[in-house]
Amino acid sequence: MIRLAHLKRRMGQYAALWVGGFLLSGAAILCGLWFADLMTAVDMVLPVLMAAVGLGLGAGVVASLLSGETPGTKLVVLLLALLLALPLLWAPVSAAVAIAFFADRSIEYSQAYAAFQIGVSRVLFPISEAIGDGDLFGWMWTAFQWVSSLVGFVSALANVWPLIRRLLGPEPAAEV
Repeated sequence: MIRLAHLKRRMGQYAALWVGGFLLSGAAILCGLWFADLMTAVDMVLPVLMAAVGLGLGAGVVASLLSGETPGTKLVVLLLALLLALPLLWAPVSAAVAIAFFADRSIEYSQAYAAFQIGVSRVLFPISEAIGDGDLFGWMWTAFQWVSSLVGFVSALANVWPLIRRLLGPEPAAEV
């Protein structure tokens, strides 16, 4: 038996972690620009925030595994964590990519970004080799970036939508 309430709570925490990683990374990099070059700020911020979001994800999984939930629920939480780990780690990186884009700088000069890209390629390249030829890797990297960004956008929207509904006011009552 799988408890959907527990999965919904974990997915909400995942969404908050994604949004928090993105916003905190962006704010820290922008603050770092007062003291250092963009790539230096990115190289200082990204490892710390990727570790923080990874620890946050791990803490949620461990809390689920130690809880009194059913084995099916624990298994689904573990599978979702494995599936969503890379998109979660992309959150702080995508903030750095966006800042570099608006600053008209190439993010590839960042050692932290390059290390992240190499780490992801170690996961994606064997998959692309198993599915097709080596040319598939470039497509998979682009797809990874788009899917990870979409996951983050949906996560942000899921967290923000209830707040927007409250700001817009209650639904009009139906006239009888």
